[in-house]
Amino acid sequence: MQAYPKKRRTGFTPGLGMAAVLFLLLAGVVGCQNKDADTKRERVLNVRVRAAEVQSVRPYIEAVGALKPYEEVIVSSEVDGVLRRVLVEEGARVSRGTTLAVISETDYRLEVSRTEAAVRQAEASLANIRQEFQRKEALFEEALITRQQYDDVTARRLVAEGEVERSRLALALARERLGKARVHAPLSGSVKEKRVTAGDYVRNGTPLLLIIQTNPLKLLFSVAEKDVGSLRVGQEVRFTVDAFPGRTFPGTVRTVYPHVDERTRTLQVEAVIPNPSQALKPGLFARVTLYSGPALERVVTPVTSLLYEGQKTKVFLVPQDRARERFVKVGRKYGEVMEVLEGLGAGEPVVVVGQNNLTDGMKVHVAR
Repeated sequence: MQAYPKKRRTGFTPGLGMAAVLFLLLAGVVGCQNKDADTKRERVLNVRVRAAEVQSVRPYIEAVGALKPYEEVIVSSEVDGVLRRVLVEEGARVSRGTTLAVISETDYRLEVSRTEAAVRQAEASLANIRQEFQRKEALFEEALITRQQYDDVTARRLVAEGEVERSRLALALARERLGKARVHAPLSGSVKEKRVTAGDYVRNGTPLLLIIQTNPLKLLFSVAEKDVGSLRVGQEVRFTVDAFPGRTFPGTVRTVYPHVDERTRTLQVEAVIPNPSQALKPGLFARVTLYSGPALERVVTPVTSLLYEGQKTKVFLVPQDRARERFVKVGRKYGEVMEVLEGLGAGEPVVVVGQNNLTDGMKVHVAR
């Protein structure tokens, strides 16, 4: 009987080999995932920061309004007659007392001459009667004339004195009418509108010209109902107009109107605006800033640093190399910065660029 050699056992089975391979593959996948997670967690974001600071700010109210003439006057004729000349055109600047137009003076000059003659005649009659009165008064004291004769000359003297007074009043009225034939500017300003031309027949009360006073001007604007309690006469106003970009013009509150408009829930305010250069024009639209209190020291941060979550406001700080989220309470906006009432101190580094992509604890690099 032939003997066969025994097979050598290696100790390896197919099932165990497959298990080993799967284990190695899973370990590799998990290792890669952990490595990716670590990489993502340690991602570094570039940001820019700016330190919160204390600034002197003034509380204010914003509004819109329009410039109006300080005064607007319709110049009318005070006498009847033919309009001989109009001496100004639209846009002309005039001073108080400037002659604007001339109405035919012929009839009024003749009336002055007639009343002057009447005055002279009345004064002459009075002088004669006074002499007669003096003679008869002396005779009456010596009982050389009767009481009736004395009373008669006394009455005639009184009538003559009254006639002189009446004629003098008529002369003053005639001279006043003659003066009114020349129409003068009642105030300094500019001619907005000319409503007549030379040759027109005008009557007492006929509108001739419209004059507006442009230095100073009035600024009319409306304030929301919630800000009414901050208003007072004498407050400082500053405003801008599109016609002069970059320039700010001053004014002072003169009138706070006594009632709130029920439809718009606003209150109208009037301010006086100096305009010595006449650069500002009535009708210009104005963006108004009304200062409602003295300057205050407040912590402020750029408006761009703020993020909003519903009713909450937050910022990101960078105390070291990690972004830290912090909720804050804000107040008023002052130009490009926002007042921070709670949650932020002066000097703390606030992220102003890149904060939209941040989460709390994220590693950051502060760009210089």
